[in-house]
Amino acid sequence: MAKLKVGIIFGGVSEEHPVSVKSAREVAKSLDTDKYEPFWIGITESGAWKLCEGPDGDWENDGSRPVVVSPDRTVHGLLVMDEGKYETIRLDVVVPVLHGKLGEDGAIQGLFELSGIPYAGCDVQSSAMCMDKSLTYLVVSSAGIATPNFWIVSADQNIDADKLTYPVFVKQARSGSSFGVTKVNSKEELASAVKTASEYDSKVLIEEAVVGSEIGCSILGNGQELFAGECDRVALTHGFFRIHQEETPETGSENSSFICPADIPAESRDLVQETAKAIYRALGCRGLARVDLFLLEDGSVMLNEVNTLPGLTSYSRYPRMMAAAGLSLGDVVDRMVSLALADK
Repeated sequence: MAKLKVGIIFGGVSEEHPVSVKSAREVAKSLDTDKYEPFWIGITESGAWKLCEGPDGDWENDGSRPVVVSPDRTVHGLLVMDEGKYETIRLDVVVPVLHGKLGEDGAIQGLFELSGIPYAGCDVQSSAMCMDKSLTYLVVSSAGIATPNFWIVSADQNIDADKLTYPVFVKQARSGSSFGVTKVNSKEELASAVKTASEYDSKVLIEEAVVGSEIGCSILGNGQELFAGECDRVALTHGFFRIHQEETPETGSENSSFICPADIPAESRDLVQETAKAIYRALGCRGLARVDLFLLEDGSVMLNEVNTLPGLTSYSRYPRMMAAAGLSLGDVVDRMVSLALADK
């Protein structure tokens, strides 16, 4: 039986480029090469696309050939440049391993739609909606699920800091990471926090601080057929969770650890998983996503955020939750591919 030709795209121009490369390395270790013929497409931090041997080593500078995904559906794959000429490679499916802007926000998903190539993960609409936290909250709250109170501001807006109840979180509205996020404890800190967030996005969110445990839930599937991994709990000693900003996240975080399965009552676990599935469906997600919720003292839950292309690194939460439920990363990739082909 012929192997499936799989384009695996990683890297990217967002602040999460290094995380994406680490995720791709884990995918490379787990990929069943008896079933798949991988074509590794690395996007450099400057935006150059390279057809390389894989995500290890100095793939950005090792002479890898320029490549693009063709929007021409008759090509149904890659255009590989070589000395003024190009060759085509037909792909069966694309697996994006990209995080943050231009990888998780619907932009590259639009290119896949034009190309006609089946692709793993959320579509254009759900990717864009989940990337914008304000839109996520509006859709989820309209489905009857609790969300934090929030206000949308811009960097040059005159904000009445006296009207807010502190602490609040100030963050860029459209990002898949905690870069640019500030916990503001007083009105004197507000302007600086808004300026920091605006360095990452012109749309800034001021969000109420929610008192509760941060519980994650990994989801895999399409439509009504959803599989939920084990929940995890982020245990914080101080501050807030921002592991991708650690210098060596593989060795742990200086203020957080993960408890998986989460040390919460069985009824809370069931509520988190069912609420996460409801959020996933309300936002039109497919393939995979990590849904983060707050578990409040009264036993209710509230949405925190949705990551449509969660980290797949050795220290990432999504693969750990799936592993605790009996699915290896190789199993997850298999299902991602199967779901992409079935959906097409």
